[in-house]
Amino acid sequence: MELTEMAGIGPARTEALRAMGIISLRDLLYTLPERYEDYSTVSSCNTNKPGNILIEGTVLQDPRLSVYHGLRKVTITVEDETGKMPVCWYNAPWIQNSVSAGQKIRLYGRLQIKNNRRTLQNPRFASNEKGLIPVYRSMKGFPAKTFRNLITEALKTVDDCCPETLPSEFRIAYRLCELNYAIRQAHFPDSYAALNLARRRLSFERVLLYLVYVSMSGTQKQNGFPMDIPEEKIKSYWQSQPFLPTKAQQAVLKEIASDLRKKTAMSRMVQGDVGCGKTAVAFGAIYLAVSAGYQCSMMAPTEILAVQHYENARKTLEPLGIRCRLLTGSTKTKDRKTILQELKGQQCDAVFGTHALISKNVEYGKLGLVITDEQHRFGVNQRSSLQMKGKKENISPHVLVMSATPIPRTLALILYGDLDLSVIDELPEGRIPVKTRIVPEHKREDMYSFLRKEIAKGKQAYIVCPLVDENEEKTELHSAKALFDSLRKHEMKGLRVGLTWGSQKPNEKDQVLHDFTEGKYDVLVSTTVIEVGVNNPNATIMVIENAERYGLSQLHQLRGRVGRGRDESWCFLFAEPSEKLNTFCSTNDGFIIAQKDMELRGPGDLIGTRQSGEPDSPFLFSDIRLLDEVTHCVSDLQHNPSMKNAMITIQKNAEAYFSEIGREIALN
Repeated sequence: MELTEMAGIGPARTEALRAMGIISLRDLLYTLPERYEDYSTVSSCNTNKPGNILIEGTVLQDPRLSVYHGLRKVTITVEDETGKMPVCWYNAPWIQNSVSAGQKIRLYGRLQIKNNRRTLQNPRFASNEKGLIPVYRSMKGFPAKTFRNLITEALKTVDDCCPETLPSEFRIAYRLCELNYAIRQAHFPDSYAALNLARRRLSFERVLLYLVYVSMSGTQKQNGFPMDIPEEKIKSYWQSQPFLPTKAQQAVLKEIASDLRKKTAMSRMVQGDVGCGKTAVAFGAIYLAVSAGYQCSMMAPTEILAVQHYENARKTLEPLGIRCRLLTGSTKTKDRKTILQELKGQQCDAVFGTHALISKNVEYGKLGLVITDEQHRFGVNQRSSLQMKGKKENISPHVLVMSATPIPRTLALILYGDLDLSVIDELPEGRIPVKTRIVPEHKREDMYSFLRKEIAKGKQAYIVCPLVDENEEKTELHSAKALFDSLRKHEMKGLRVGLTWGSQKPNEKDQVLHDFTEGKYDVLVSTTVIEVGVNNPNATIMVIENAERYGLSQLHQLRGRVGRGRDESWCFLFAEPSEKLNTFCSTNDGFIIAQKDMELRGPGDLIGTRQSGEPDSPFLFSDIRLLDEVTHCVSDLQHNPSMKNAMITIQKNAEAYFSEIGREIALN
């Protein structure tokens, strides 16, 4: 059966499905639910656990209608043997005629607790629903029930559309259920146990195919420029620095030096927490490459970060005889022409910049090492484009990429399967951990008072908001512009307050960030644009509005903007306490935070990765323990002779799968 042959699928709905990447019945069957609504467990009316719940009880009084600022609200109270539950609906006046006092009722909705007051908001009547009901991503032209019915019909074809892909002995060895059972249970699970079996099978196979594909094609090394790097050069670099390197920094630079000496081009990622000293290691790599007679380029995702790298390089590398230049979109035409000539004529040893480094007219005389900073902000193609600038006669420059986004090691190996991995897992001595506190709304004035006292001592502060304008989203969230105006008129009156946001004109944004770094502002109100690439050691306070809106890893990046100097620093979270935020307050270790973030939200949210052309899968990378297991499984397939036949089958499936969807990983 074809997709267009299914009942209810006309031309308009066919186009709607195509727009969502659903071309065939197989695509449809692999469009898995985003979540499930649990109608199998009834919660008591006195529950204090927020989230989606199902309650049963008796309506105590007829519905009451109230109007506030044009918003109509219907309220009732439901009672069972444990207590009472307040219930409300917004802009649903018809509820008045659907419910009456004394009626037995079954409702499913979200329990919200605010200021210790519980309310079940906008629940649905759930008289007939049972078990676990799938909820799919919203799709134009398909009401939820219509799409569920479509999936039910498609599941009749699952045996033909989705034949088994894993050898039976392999499935038994790794406790994996059959594919057709997994797909059926992923859509309409009989129980949580059955759903877990389905999750395990589908997630295991997807990660397995990717890792096997990477092992087949992603790690093929290119020819590189072998560099003459004596051990003394590494020692002399560290001796030239005004600080003692950590053992982790020394070990990673040794790994890089070892790679640079080889005939194959280095492809290495250096991953480390905020403030671990990655830049010093990168500058060490530049020093080694230039000492061996090669040029280097270092690309950053923002102009302000590129400028900071260039200014640091002038202090660190120019005294060592390395000629440094800066090339960005803001570089004046005359200066740009000079820099291009110097690069081509090898009169420039190291160039720092943004995407300008991969412009068509940029040519290098002898490019031997390319570095990209904040790797998660670049796509694979951009990294490759920079490398291609120095490729000569099938010999490629060495590649070093850096990331300050902590990722659990196994996940990093999966996402960057074509890169060797180095981790700087210790911070330099003397770095003072940032103190983190949750601030409830009623303590706001106390926090502002503390902030003013710190500014009076000459310190600076960030205040981060999730939105730019109030009308961006109908919510109580504080917007950057509204808060900026309020602070200047009231709490921060008399202080120098700046404002920046992501879609601000690049030159204006860079100017604001530069002025803040230069001390021309006391307080900088912003969106998350300051998450990466702002280094101001004098900023000692980070205030994050609506902190519950952010993932742990993003909170950690924001907190990393302070604590960069020698003074005590603070991070204040405006939010109600929660397990997530309590975890964040308890540690400054980015890898622990990344692990917890992955457990809470899944790594798709953690680092924003998605296979291009592939439908979103809530099951992919869902369990860090499973990631470890699949990694060991691939190693077993590669080295265990008894797994040879299974490996051949899985390689064929991997090649077929990825030849259809491509292998590009787009990192935001």
